[in-house]
Amino acid sequence: MSHELIKMALEEDIGEGDVTSAYFIPEERMARAFLTVRREGVVSGAAIAKKVFLEVDPTLDVQVMVEDGSRVGEGAMLMKVEGKARSILTAERTALNFMQCLSGVATLTARYVDEVKHTRAQILDTRKTTPGYRILEKKAVLDGGGTNHRMGLYDRAMVKDNHLAAEGGLEELQASIRLLKSEKPNVQVELEADRLDQVAEFLKLEGVDYILLDNMSLEDMRKAVAMRDDNSKVFLEASGGVNLDTVRDIAETGVDFISVGALTHSAPALDIGLDFVSLD
Repeated sequence: MSHELIKMALEEDIGEGDVTSAYFIPEERMARAFLTVRREGVVSGAAIAKKVFLEVDPTLDVQVMVEDGSRVGEGAMLMKVEGKARSILTAERTALNFMQCLSGVATLTARYVDEVKHTRAQILDTRKTTPGYRILEKKAVLDGGGTNHRMGLYDRAMVKDNHLAAEGGLEELQASIRLLKSEKPNVQVELEADRLDQVAEFLKLEGVDYILLDNMSLEDMRKAVAMRDDNSKVFLEASGGVNLDTVRDIAETGVDFISVGALTHSAPALDIGLDFVSLD
């Protein structure tokens, strides 16, 4: 998957050729450059950035200096690249695009994780990812200390309000859960609740793995946690209205998970640059 993305990104950028490097950089010119972070953050995407350089020119010497998941300060050198100057310059923007985007996701995730580290809550991503980049962005969430929610529509059933409206009563819902569990026992089931009476009903059903507390008040989330039997295997996930100003209070209600779409759809890129240095 990453190889296909790299090829697509390079074709998009290079097109018929890098005219700047071809006309203004001597073919025999050799160079050394470092990818350097310009503000503190969490690194992600080093492996794919390295692959970009090597896709452009397999003769380049690329050394990853800081592994994914590392917290770094301003000025930290993340990667060293040596070889033909033309090749380094041709690959530069694509490599940076990947690494800046993914490190941005990891950095924002780490900020959320830091806010709730004194609680039991884990920070989840969502399916609100850049099309084609889901595996990379979810890996970046892991690098930031977060936890992955389902990868797609195939690995967890999430029965939301629209599904419930079409489903019918609790008996039909229970029947559907039993059928799914019998045919696909490894697929988990999550039901969305926006009222406490729904939480109470869902807790009585067999085969429910998660209940999503959708846009509930802090008071109602605390009540939902209290309603759950201590021996229950059902996890509670909070969603809606989650940001860096609210996530701590949500976590302190006692929920198990907090899903945050912003981790992947609104993370600002981490400022990373490529700087050439003397070969001497």
